Amino acid sequence: MSKAYFDTIDATWPPLNIIERGGFLLRNGGGSDSKRVCCATLNTSLSAADIQDAETGMIALNQRPLFMIREEDNELDAKLNERGYDIVDPVHILSAPVATLIRELEPLACFEVFPPLAIMEEIWAAGGITEGRLNVMHRAQTAKTTLLGRAKGRAAGAAFVGLHEKIAMLHALEVSSRARRQGVAVNMMYAAANWSQDHGAEQLSVVVTHANTAANKLYTFLNMKPVGHYHYRIKQKNSRID
Repeated sequence: MSKAYFDTIDATWPPLNIIERGGFLLRNGGGSDSKRVCCATLNTSLSAADIQDAETGMIALNQRPLFMIREEDNELDAKLNERGYDIVDPVHILSAPVATLIRELEPLACFEVFPPLAIMEEIWAAGGITEGRLNVMHRAQTAKTTLLGRAKGRAAGAAFVGLHEKIAMLHALEVSSRARRQGVAVNMMYAAANWSQDHGAEQLSVVVTHANTAANKLYTFLNMKPVGHYHYRIKQKNSRID
C-alpha cells in the first residue's frame, strides 16, 4: 500500500527530472527548497548501491546530499548515520476515504482555481511557500487544482491538490495567520475531497511532519489514518563527503 502513496508523491509533487546514479534515483528540484523534490531514494539493493556516487551526483545538481529513508530502508539509514548524516523531518503519510470527507460547503467558502491567483501566492509566501514550490505545482502533469479558502468575505487560505490513479494528495495547505481557528482549513479539506471525488479518487492523502502539531490535530479531527512514513538523512554541514 505505501508504494502507491510514494508514487503519488512523485506524481503530484514532481521534481524537474529524476536521474539514475549509483543505484539511487536522484531528484532534481530545479531550484525548489522542498525536500520531496530534492532527495535521493534507493533504487537497487544496498550492496549494489554506491552512496558516494549518489552524493557526487547531488552535488553536481547544486543540491546538498539528502536521502529519503522509507520503511524498507533501515540498512541504508544505518549506513548514512555512519557517514555523518542527521535525521530531519520525520513524516507521516495520512489518508482517508474520499467518501468520508464529502461535504456541502457554504457558498463562497472555498473555490477551485488553476492557475492560482496572486492573492493565493501572497498567502503561500507569508507561510514560506515561495516560487520554487509554486513551480512544482505548475509542472505536475496530473489532474490538479488549487483551492482558495475564504473567511469573513476575504481570501484566507491556499492549497494544491493533485491526483495519481485513485489517490489524491493535498500539498501546501496554508491559512493566513489572521484567519486561523475559523474553520478555513477544515473547509478546504472538505473542498479537496469534493474535487477528488469529482475526478475519480478513492483516497485523499497528505504528508505531514511529526513536528507540525496544528496540522496533525486537523488531520486527526478528519479521521485520517497513517498509511506510511519516512524521514530524511542530510549531510552535516561540517562533514566531509568521502
